Amino acid sequence: MNNPTRSRFFRFTLTGAALITGLIVHQARHVRAAAGPIEEPRSSYRVLAPIESGNLLLFPVVQSGKMPNSPFLTLDEGIKSGQVEVTEAGRIRGLVRPRPAQGGINNGVFQPIPNPQPPQYRGDRVNTQVLVNNSDKPLLLLAGEIVTGGKQDRVIAKDRIVPAGNDPIDLGVFCIEPGRWTEDTAAFLPSAKAPAQSLMVQPTVRAKAMVEKDQQEVWNSVHGTIAAALAAPVAPPPGIAVADRQVVIPEINHLGTTSYARAMQSGAVSMKVDQAAAPVMKSREQVLEKLREEHAVGVVVAVRGEIVWADIFSDTDLLARYWTKLVRSYAAESLLGGETHAAPTAADAQHFLDAPAGGTETSIGDVGVYRYKELRSGATETFVLESLLSGTDYDVHISKLKLQGEVRKVGSTLYHER
Repeated sequence: MNNPTRSRFFRFTLTGAALITGLIVHQARHVRAAAGPIEEPRSSYRVLAPIESGNLLLFPVVQSGKMPNSPFLTLDEGIKSGQVEVTEAGRIRGLVRPRPAQGGINNGVFQPIPNPQPPQYRGDRVNTQVLVNNSDKPLLLLAGEIVTGGKQDRVIAKDRIVPAGNDPIDLGVFCIEPGRWTEDTAAFLPSAKAPAQSLMVQPTVRAKAMVEKDQQEVWNSVHGTIAAALAAPVAPPPGIAVADRQVVIPEINHLGTTSYARAMQSGAVSMKVDQAAAPVMKSREQVLEKLREEHAVGVVVAVRGEIVWADIFSDTDLLARYWTKLVRSYAAESLLGGETHAAPTAADAQHFLDAPAGGTETSIGDVGVYRYKELRSGATETFVLESLLSGTDYDVHISKLKLQGEVRKVGSTLYHER
């Protein structure tokens, strides 16, 4: 693929499409609904010609009509500013805000009303963290975002919105560092100190958390993807023929860690991710400028010629703020081995978006805050995060994925928590 960033990205092919399905209205907190009929699509997306980057194709997705002004704070922004805190479950009391006494006068005597008590835990838990949003903005969390530290590195299990100034909440997570259960740092940190190295887990791991919702499946995928990244060839320096280079594949044990985040930041892997993402990241500002001009709100992702994922946001600004960590996660996915197919077209990507999401949906949420829907079908699953906050009654983020079992299999070694 020659001149990857410019040769095809600026030759846009536009076709009309619709993706998002109807909703089921909830009236109770943390409720689940199932077997509801799917309504007709209500939003229109168009797929543009792809940006090429090695084994990776990114098809920009644009949306017609006026976009909302995003009021949301991202997880990386919140943690780096100190406005968002994430800790192990056993430390929740240190996050609870003192509240002024409330109550009323009864027979001349003030009768206090007890404040709501925070959740109670008996020690720390693998799949639970506690988060508090001290900012004056609602916090957006995406499935696949990494927080490092504590007793294990974790990954966010599902999309959700946390209101501004909220009390501590249970944060559903999955461990991506099997074998460690000793405190590294009391507070959790973003996946990287430098924004250029920011990372989400790649689609293979992300799908296990979102679809399978099973810790063992997540551990297996972590092991498989690290092994695949270590085995992936390194692009030779200029002037060195492929046949002349020596390839040395380090063992996972030689990394000195089982952490997905630390493995991806190691020299043995990060260089390969950088190389896979280079055609996009080297011209990052130009690409983002073009995406803004076209009102792009997301991408459809193809790896080795096979469409595997789509991420779509409510507006271009949110896409731009997540761009680096998303592109690096897609680049990590492109390191997986497998059969290479003919490159898909924009029409193929459009068809992926247009494909029906299925006949039923399940959803969970928080009344007046958000609704998170999972739309099931035989070959794909679609996840929709809808904001219910005042003035933000729209879909904030959509993930659509080809089920991983139908894409490729990685690693079969089982990792068990000790």
